[in-house]
Amino acid sequence: MDNLSVEKQFEDTLKSVARNLDIKEYVQQSAELYPLFQRSAKRFVTGENKEDGVLAGDQLVHKGYRISLEFIGENTVKKEECVRAKDEFISLIRECGNQGLQSRISFDLSHIGLSVEPNLALRNLLEMAAEAEKYHLSLMISAEESGKTDQVLSVYKKAVAKYPNIGVTLQAQLYRTHDDIKELIKYSGAIRIVKGAFQEPPEICIPRSEKLDQRYLELVELCVKEGHQVSVASHDDGIYKQIIDRGYLQNPNVEAEMLYGIRPDLCKQLKDDGFPVRVYLTYGSEWYLYLVHRIAEYPPNIYVAITDMIQGANDTSALY
Repeated sequence: MDNLSVEKQFEDTLKSVARNLDIKEYVQQSAELYPLFQRSAKRFVTGENKEDGVLAGDQLVHKGYRISLEFIGENTVKKEECVRAKDEFISLIRECGNQGLQSRISFDLSHIGLSVEPNLALRNLLEMAAEAEKYHLSLMISAEESGKTDQVLSVYKKAVAKYPNIGVTLQAQLYRTHDDIKELIKYSGAIRIVKGAFQEPPEICIPRSEKLDQRYLELVELCVKEGHQVSVASHDDGIYKQIIDRGYLQNPNVEAEMLYGIRPDLCKQLKDDGFPVRVYLTYGSEWYLYLVHRIAEYPPNIYVAITDMIQGANDTSALY
């Protein structure tokens, strides 16, 4: 078995682990495992409250980066918890606005009501967008599993028709995304393109491969040719080399975007070369799923995670 096959099996296994609630509960209740996983999470999560996220974000802004902030959470199934999440996002928006911190606010629709009732997610989204508009801030809807895509896009289209400060994220790995982008470039909101960290049925998605890289570049090109605002959300050196060679990243509507704690070296290199780079920061106590996904989408992170479990994570913001 070659290295790519082993890496693919490892990635698929971790994606399955991420969605296994029994394993999650076991880790969270384990006096031995929980502190170890929490050590690793500190590399990728700024802390457990918004003050941690805002502080880390402010430090990066002063270094010349753009930022995006998220209160971690998804698949919330109780209405009152969805409302509390919405209220936390409103509080985050006000904190950024009052401090003059030009952050994008990112979130999963399933965190604010999609898993309960799409209209609940829409109402909460509209309230958040109205508040963000007061401070000239933008929102970004994150990608979720393909089974939610139709609902996510339906809510997005209704909301962005009223508030153009809302963007949406699409997974390049899904075959449908090519047609989705052709439709979504008709709307005003920014588009963020990710490869996709979810374990999807093979008949609807492209596996990690050169074919997926080419599809990713095609999707970016569709946005660029239409003059649409797009975030190239990737940690892949090859992707960035291609978009720079093609002149895409030099376009004023295009930016690079990477997750906090992943490839700070590449972030700094691109920023120092004069390209716009946005760092996506998270905070909150629901870090377990986020951590496992970060390892699954870039398997070499398992070595970093194990090292952090043993030694503790360094100050991530210092790496930028």
